Amino acid sequence: MAFVRNVEPRLRIAVVAAYGRDPGLDAVQEALIWAWEHWDRVTRLRNPAGYLYRVAMRKASRAGARRPIGVPAIPDDTMPWVEPALSPALKAMSEMQRQAVVLVAAHGYTQREAADLLGVRRTTVQRHLERGLVRLRDALGVTDDA
Repeated sequence: MAFVRNVEPRLRIAVVAAYGRDPGLDAVQEALIWAWEHWDRVTRLRNPAGYLYRVAMRKASRAGARRPIGVPAIPDDTMPWVEPALSPALKAMSEMQRQAVVLVAAHGYTQREAADLLGVRRTTVQRHLERGLVRLRDALGVTDDA
């Protein structure tokens, strides 16, 4: 189904960024099942992806999932080299800053796409992205003259 092919990857990235891999994936699957069962309602929504994001976040919370205190460590043998200070830098951000940075800077979403998915205004994403990138640059010691 075209709807799932379009929405699932964006939904997965956002919810996994909030709850971690396993609880996030479970919540996304539950939200997509809910969408299938309530398809007539979903098709009438102005922002179905944003609504399903909220459904997934509620399902994760109700399932007892806890938002991770940190960003999961990246296994050395399965991923390319990553700056060691990246995980603590992301952990230090607020949830919205982390989601904006992950969606826009890491995954290439437009600010509008991230806003639609998260159910917030584009300017909210822009503000959290700017603040998150400043914190990230500071934590990694990146300067404009580099």
